[in-house]
Amino acid sequence: MNLVDLLALAAPILLKGTLYTLIFAFSAMFGGLVVGFILAVARIIPSRAVQVPAIVYVSMMRGTPLLVQVFIIYYGLPSIGISFEPLTAGIIALSLNAGAYISESLRGAIQGISAGQWSAGYSLGLNYWQNLRYVVLPQALRLAVPAMSNSLISLIKDTSLVSVITVTELLLATKDVIATTFQPLPLYLAAAAIYWVLCLILEQVQARLERHFGRATRSA
Repeated sequence: MNLVDLLALAAPILLKGTLYTLIFAFSAMFGGLVVGFILAVARIIPSRAVQVPAIVYVSMMRGTPLLVQVFIIYYGLPSIGISFEPLTAGIIALSLNAGAYISESLRGAIQGISAGQWSAGYSLGLNYWQNLRYVVLPQALRLAVPAMSNSLISLIKDTSLVSVITVTELLLATKDVIATTFQPLPLYLAAAAIYWVLCLILEQVQARLERHFGRATRSA
């Protein structure tokens, strides 16, 4: 089988795997943003009872391999009566992992806002939560865009790890085609090219967002 015929045969399967990769990445990014925001707020609340669990969670998720976390959620939790479908388990694992990294980006951005901004909000009669929501967070999100965009780009590549729980994302789709064609090199190169193109597209989106927020900051 020549290269053109091989790629024509593989294309529909690889495109379906790419679709699942994007579903995983963007679902996990949304879940990670929710988890990350909660953790970031918990880290800046002046209460050790709230801060310590958040610190431990972030340390644990960043200090253990994502693959181990996927195994725990999909293979480990059923032993205590909690089970998920492979697709759900993969999204949960990626979301919880991404949330730890996003929380650090958000926390750093929030703490990077000057104390004068907090004081200005308090002088207008805002309480802590109103100040955080209306004054600090909008500015912090601008600062956090590059780091959060990098997290999304990393998620595109991290989705390959969920192939171990039989989710047919791009990597597993590639393996399925290889199993029938016995042509590993061109197919793995094709998969690598798809990952690269997806990351290039997201890098362009990141650059546009940074320029947009940069203009907004200069005009403020």
